[in-house]
Amino acid sequence: MHCCTKRSRVVLTWADYLRRVAPTALSTALDIGLSNWSFLYITVSLYTMTKSSAILFILLFSLIFKLEELRMALVLVVLLIAVGLFMFTYESTQFNMEGFALVLGASFLGGIRWTLTQMLMQKAELGLQNPIDTMFHLQPLMFLGLFPLFAVFEGLPLSTSEKLFRFHEAGLLLSVVGKLSLGGFLAFGLGFSEFLLVSRTSSLTLSIAGIFKEICTLLLATHLLGDHLNLLNWVGFAVCLSGISLHVTLKAFSSKGEKESKLHKGTSSSPDLELLLRRSEAEEEEEEVGTELQQ
Repeated sequence: MHCCTKRSRVVLTWADYLRRVAPTALSTALDIGLSNWSFLYITVSLYTMTKSSAILFILLFSLIFKLEELRMALVLVVLLIAVGLFMFTYESTQFNMEGFALVLGASFLGGIRWTLTQMLMQKAELGLQNPIDTMFHLQPLMFLGLFPLFAVFEGLPLSTSEKLFRFHEAGLLLSVVGKLSLGGFLAFGLGFSEFLLVSRTSSLTLSIAGIFKEICTLLLATHLLGDHLNLLNWVGFAVCLSGISLHVTLKAFSSKGEKESKLHKGTSSSPDLELLLRRSEAEEEEEEVGTELQQ
């Protein structure tokens, strides 16, 4: 007897691609593209402060698509994190309108991206619960969505760069290729973990977990680039951590309540088992009465 399990093959129709996969891939490509583009104009602090608005857009689209229920505790968590991040990066940036507009557009697209990703991965009939399957179907369309922007804005400078295509030293070329490969490997690991988290929880949980990554980025930038953080920034850091802690606590209580309700439903939905238990108890009582009479 073979005890192995075989994963079902994912088969998507053209309608599924056009209605579900293509919008998700396009919003993902534009989110990543605009976010990276903005670093040409703004600092890490301003990027993080503006990108923190993505959690508000994710909450908005989660409510529109009915992925989340409007609860005061949820609104409190989002406000704590958003306000905390704003305070954490207040007066530590050099404002640039063009870069700010790019990041704000990326945040809006990020809200669409992650809500559509959650709907895509948690729809059982599509069979895309596995992160590898999701990346396999999304990334070719993401490449097609980003390639026109790459060709217009970076194609000519990259093709004439002496660090890559017109190199004079093999060591410099290997260094650039190694850095690109390392970045690609890290991006693959990040994408895999993000898709895995979305498939098991929600896009809002992913965004809240990503706040910890943004805080680590800011702390590293402060340490490496010499940015100064004042008392207000550290208060914002504490407020942000309190919002994350509140969300983790609420998730723990809700998951515990769901397990208890499922266990209660499982025991109450089996009348045959209850009848069998009652009969066994009745038989035990009759045996005890019979032994007492014999004595």
